[in-house]
Amino acid sequence: MKTEVRQAPGSEGVVQHVVETQDVPTDRLVMARGRWITNWRPEDEQFWEGPGRRTARVNLIWSVFCEFLGFAVWQLWSVTVVFLPAAGFDLTTSQQFWLVSLPPLVGATMRIPYSFTVAMFGGRNWTVVSALLLLIPTAAMAIALATPETPVWVLFVVAATAGFGGGNFASSMANITFFYPAKEKGAALGINAAGGNLGVAVAQFIVPVAVTILAFGQYGPALPVAGLIWIPLILLAAWGARKHMHNLSHAKNDVKGSLSALKEKHLWIIAVIYVGTFGSFMGFGSVFPTLVSIQFPEFSSFQVLGAALSLAFMGPLVGSLARPYGGKLADRVGGARVTALCFIAMAAVTVVLVVTLSLSSFWLYLVLFLVLFTLTGFANGASYRMIPLVFRLSVDANDRIGHERKASAALGFIGAIGGFGGFAIPQVLSASQNITGSFDTAFWCFAAAYLGFAFFTWAVYLRSGTVYARNRV
Repeated sequence: MKTEVRQAPGSEGVVQHVVETQDVPTDRLVMARGRWITNWRPEDEQFWEGPGRRTARVNLIWSVFCEFLGFAVWQLWSVTVVFLPAAGFDLTTSQQFWLVSLPPLVGATMRIPYSFTVAMFGGRNWTVVSALLLLIPTAAMAIALATPETPVWVLFVVAATAGFGGGNFASSMANITFFYPAKEKGAALGINAAGGNLGVAVAQFIVPVAVTILAFGQYGPALPVAGLIWIPLILLAAWGARKHMHNLSHAKNDVKGSLSALKEKHLWIIAVIYVGTFGSFMGFGSVFPTLVSIQFPEFSSFQVLGAALSLAFMGPLVGSLARPYGGKLADRVGGARVTALCFIAMAAVTVVLVVTLSLSSFWLYLVLFLVLFTLTGFANGASYRMIPLVFRLSVDANDRIGHERKASAALGFIGAIGGFGGFAIPQVLSASQNITGSFDTAFWCFAAAYLGFAFFTWAVYLRSGTVYARNRV
């Protein structure tokens, strides 16, 4: 046995308490059958700089790949729906909005059970299963889009199955947080999330190219290809996760920790903030191709060497690339400060966007949306970085569950609740158009909401005199 001094938040800031831990090897991994690591100690400097860092990096790489495919599948309908009229599908504008908003709705809901899966089955094991589940929406899409005679209700059901891809985020983030020490969690989670978010941009870039090039001269796009092209990558991801990833023994059977996180008020507080950050990214990412096709149909796609290219993918792309920088900036100056400032800037950009809609300038419209997406990316990384630190400061030092276990569970739950913003934004835009004939009212509502989110973030985490402000949450 050896004595170890740990720090945890107390009533007057940070207090120390002494615990006894068993001697464990720090120069190698102790691994049981099924690739279960039993001596994972990332806070031990010798272990981390030895086998720890490189093992965590391998798990992060495959986690990013699997999550990337999850996001790509999650957002397949956001870009495919634009091609449905040309392929003979007779859909109303409202039905098109439902097709792009059902995957975010189901995906956000799926994140709730996915939040428990790492604790129940192990991170590596569930990554394999969650990757293979992506075969359902991709194969179903290929079958459903083979003929324009497919009933609309079938399209809705198939679009809903794309929500399996959204669930991957919750389990992936909950798993990766166990692999990294506290000082590097923000950057690791930012990379993991950004790699996943890139799936949205890649899907919106690749699908138009694939469905037009692989049509081989037939009338209309080859829509089944939109689902088929992902199947080999999904099989590769499942194989790689099984061969190279690991399960962590101390993260197993932690359902109690997951349930206890629901009792923490800060889970719900940050979840509200995350609706404004991640919900905005997903909502605008889902609906941006449709908005462009409605307001600027001549810019919906460009023909280059027989392939259709859309500029809509640029929004999710810049938002994804900005996310890890938001996490790194939050590590330096505080996640709450970065998040609040991003909300204020998002409100300002949204106001400019709605005021300039009457100019009918596509390029101005595109630039403003790119700025908005970039801000959502920064805010995503910053707000997610807040979670481990907030739980370290708010969970009592004598709590038997512990702040790390609760924070890991909270990552999934917060991601689930925030994901519902991806459903709300397309539906608010659709309602605005149906009731008023334009999207102006919806954008004014979004601007007001961002100001509200900024004030809420300041009131809880930035207001002078709070433990969170003192610790630059």
